[in-house]
Amino acid sequence: MDLLYVKATHIVFVVSWFAALFYIVRLLIYTREAQDKTETEKTILTPQLLLMQKRLFNIIGWPAMVLTLITGLSMIYMVPAYLTQPWMWLKLILVVILIFYHLLCARFISEQQKGVFNWSSTKLRMFNEIATILLVGIVFLVVIKSSEGLLWGILGIVALGAVLTLSVMLYKKSRSRSNS
Repeated sequence: MDLLYVKATHIVFVVSWFAALFYIVRLLIYTREAQDKTETEKTILTPQLLLMQKRLFNIIGWPAMVLTLITGLSMIYMVPAYLTQPWMWLKLILVVILIFYHLLCARFISEQQKGVFNWSSTKLRMFNEIATILLVGIVFLVVIKSSEGLLWGILGIVALGAVLTLSVMLYKKSRSRSNS
């Protein structure tokens, strides 16, 4: 198969995987927040949100991750010279971190399916930003492919992380004021 077709397919699966990761944490947040609603709202919302979690992760999340890894490894097999480039090794490290992030999401889903809600919605919002930071890092590495680009990419990730953290904190503060 032609490398460009594998690369295009890889990008489609990466986009699908990130879409699932971004949305699943939103569902985890909404499910957590449903526990603080009235009993009637909680009884209606929780089963629906739990069902949405299972369907999203099983139908989109897991397949997208597996197909991303298969197409990514296929590209490395087709062009082994990728492994001689430092940016690729850093990208692979970020992908391994992303896999752990995915597995942690799976654990949170499993816990919520059992009625266990250990993380607050604020902590889940902070957790949600990890995927954004990983996405930015991976994209910068793939597009720039240089040491200078890596430095700016890392600085950009740190700055983005700080902005996202501040945004979540400000959102929480404004929400607590509006609920008062």
